[in-house]
Formats: sequence, structure tokens, C-alpha cells
Amino acid sequence: MWFLFALLTAFAWGGADLFYKKGSDSGDPLSHIKIVIMVGLVMGIHATVYLLVQGLSFEPFDMIRYLPVSALYILSMTIGYVGLRYLDLSISSPVQNSSGAVTTILLVIFFSHHLSAIEVLGIVAITLGVVSLAALEKRDETAALRASSTPIDKKYQIGVIAIIFPLLYCLLDGLGTFADGIYLDELKLISEDAALLAYEYTFFICAAVCYLYLRFVKKTSFNPLRERSKGTAAILETAGQFFYVFAMSSNAVIAAPLIASYSIFSVILSRIFLKEKQGKVQYAVIIIVILGIALLGLADEL
Repeated sequence: MWFLFALLTAFAWGGADLFYKKGSDSGDPLSHIKIVIMVGLVMGIHATVYLLVQGLSFEPFDMIRYLPVSALYILSMTIGYVGLRYLDLSISSPVQNSSGAVTTILLVIFFSHHLSAIEVLGIVAITLGVVSLAALEKRDETAALRASSTPIDKKYQIGVIAIIFPLLYCLLDGLGTFADGIYLDELKLISEDAALLAYEYTFFICAAVCYLYLRFVKKTSFNPLRERSKGTAAILETAGQFFYVFAMSSNAVIAAPLIASYSIFSVILSRIFLKEKQGKVQYAVIIIVILGIALLGLADEL
């Protein structure tokens, strides 16, 4: 069943990326905080419904036990939301979701797993692709700054930091997924249900803190009912998180990179609905990254 759960996670998170991008506003410095509020709100509601429907008991200490994982995930996602204000989804998503390679490498190093030739090829392709995308972004930034007679795209105004956001996401999310592999699969330190509830309630608390920050520090009003794109993204994110926990509990070393292939759907959706266009070289590199992710996902079956 882990394979089905991994695919469902990929489908849900691919759709969530589309709506995250639609809900991101480069002119709104608080956009990422508003997304955190929406995601935490939906996760809190889902956790409560799941708890009641399944008749589970929840130990608040599980939130502390699972906090290292939750913190890495929430921090990486918040950084990712910031990056979406400046980068096209078709660029940021493949870079972010190379985190599956980070997870696989860490699991192989610290536990008794061995990489096949196909897995090594996938990791090399992803690494080279990520470095190439960063270099291409730097090249485009330089070209935009030189063309002073034309308006400079917002993402180039902040320089190479634009590509740093998805790179940071990749590292932190990879570490989070590695920790998840330890908690749920390698050492089984916590059950799937307990991990799901702990993470979602932790995210809900973060959302509450962010809301108070907007309301009383930034003096900004925020009505969740008017945030359709952010709300849809939050629902898809939560659905993916539900399936993700059960996928990771069964076969973390392979499920992690397979789930990371949801960038395939993100790129396709961004081209169809957001009309994002990249240069031929960028598309070639994106394809290389996606192929690398796919190789890692399929290596176990091959």
C-alpha cells in the first residue's frame, strides 16, 4: 500500500503547489505568513475530525516527541512560500523536491542501505540539475541588471537569493524527511496516527501565533474565507500529509524520492494554468532533475 499512498501524496502536493503559487503575491511581504495560517488552520481542523472519527486518544507529549520533525517541515515550507513570490513554480518545484535525494543519501549513510547504480545516477542528475538551475538564474539576473532600459523582474531585484529559497527548502525538507524515516520506519519511535496528529496540531499552533502577529503586531486584517487559492492549497497539502505519513512508515528510503516526484505535476500544471514559460536550456535542466527524481522513485522496482 505504500506505493499507492506515495502516489496519492504526489498528486495532492503537485496540485497544492499550483495554488500556493496562485496565492503568493510578490507585492505582499506577508503573503507567506498568510499561507502558513491557512495551512495550519486546515490541518488543525483535519486533526480534530480525524481524532474524533477514528476514536483515537491523543497524547500532547507526542507533539514534543515529534517536534524535531515538525519544526524542520514547517520551517522548510515557510521558506518555500517566500520563494514562490520570486520564482516561477516550474523552477522552484523541481529544486525544492530534490530533497528526496538528500533523504536517500542520509538514510544510506546512517543505516544499512546500499545504493544501486540507478540510484546513484538519479542523485547525480538531481544534484547537477539543481546547480545548473542556480547558475542559470544567476546568469539571467546579470542579464536583467545590464538591460537597464527595460523594467527588471522582481525576482532579479533581490538577486541570487531568489534561488536560495528553494535550495534551503530542499535541505531542510530533506532533513525533515530523513528524521521522519527514523521516527516512522527505521526505529519506529512513534505511530503513524500519533505523528500525523502531532504534526498537524503543531502547525495549527504556529498558525495561531502567525495570526496574532498579523492582527496585533502588523495591524493587518485577515479573513480566511476570502483566501480561495490559499485555502485550496491548504486542503491539498493536508490531504497529501495524510497519505504521506503512511507511505513513509512502510518504505521510507524509496517512498521519499518517489513522493518528491510531485514536481512533475507542478511543472505541468504551471505550464497549463499559470502560462509559465522558461528558456529551452531551463526546460532541459528541469527535465534532467525530474528524470533524476523518477529514477530514484523507480529504482526499487527496477
